[in-house]
Amino acid sequence: MRLLPTALLMLTITSCSARDDLQPVEAGKVSWGRDLDAALVASEVSGKPVFALFQEIPGCAGCQQFGREVMSHPLIVEAVETEFTPLLIHNNKPGKDADVLRRFGEPAWNYQVVRFLDAKARDILPRKDQVWDTGGIAERMIATLRAAKRPVPSYLSLLAAEQSPRLKQAVFSMFCFWTGEMALGQIDGVITTEAGFHGGHEVTLVRYDPEVITLLALIAAAEKVDCARSVHVPADDLAQAKATRLTVGSISGYRAAPADDQKKQLQGTPAAKVLLSAAQATKVNAWLRSDPQKAITYLTPNQQNQLR
Repeated sequence: MRLLPTALLMLTITSCSARDDLQPVEAGKVSWGRDLDAALVASEVSGKPVFALFQEIPGCAGCQQFGREVMSHPLIVEAVETEFTPLLIHNNKPGKDADVLRRFGEPAWNYQVVRFLDAKARDILPRKDQVWDTGGIAERMIATLRAAKRPVPSYLSLLAAEQSPRLKQAVFSMFCFWTGEMALGQIDGVITTEAGFHGGHEVTLVRYDPEVITLLALIAAAEKVDCARSVHVPADDLAQAKATRLTVGSISGYRAAPADDQKKQLQGTPAAKVLLSAAQATKVNAWLRSDPQKAITYLTPNQQNQLR
């Protein structure tokens, strides 16, 4: 009977320890290394750049938001852990953390800063403040991988595109929005699609990157796959769209179709059970039936494993 209180005490100690070891919200969900020298050795061995997050922990509301939103985004987390050597430095702690701050000239008690280092602790990209959103971090990750002559995963490129503020919209009318999502989603530069209704017709709402495909080129590509009986665009793009032979109007009165009409090609497949970003769902839905191998290139390694 004397063992019972001891067992309960050990359970209490273990439970408290488990709670104490929970990762702080400011650090997000990445599995971080905490030793600079170890990270540099790992980088030398693997060739992977060091993703060094200098973060205030415990931190302000902005630091917590960065951890909750950016460093907990599933695609960011997987990219940091698989394509980089993760390193977390607390910018408000004494000891080794403070030594690293002095080595890199980082101010103490500062907002979060991400620096990308090679195995000799040199910046691969110039240091940049105030990159605090998912798209901005993804773009710098891509630039780092390119500068380091490392492959850039398709899912990371797609994430950066999906988060880009330069994306534009266009609504295409066609005979079937299930076909519209599939065919329009295959066009390079189309980032997301959505099945919907406009003026009593089935339509597909497209978000596209004008730096990859212009509106006129997008309209031509949509016509080629018989998904452009008419096109509706924002007011600023009306003049440009009227250069085509299509019936053109402004986006007004659009409404999304029900959930069971979205991404129809995905439905009933193993991929439907995988948590995908909107852009991933668009591209996988577009290619899954006609080119499954291409479709899975938009998935992370963990997501691909879920299909096996």
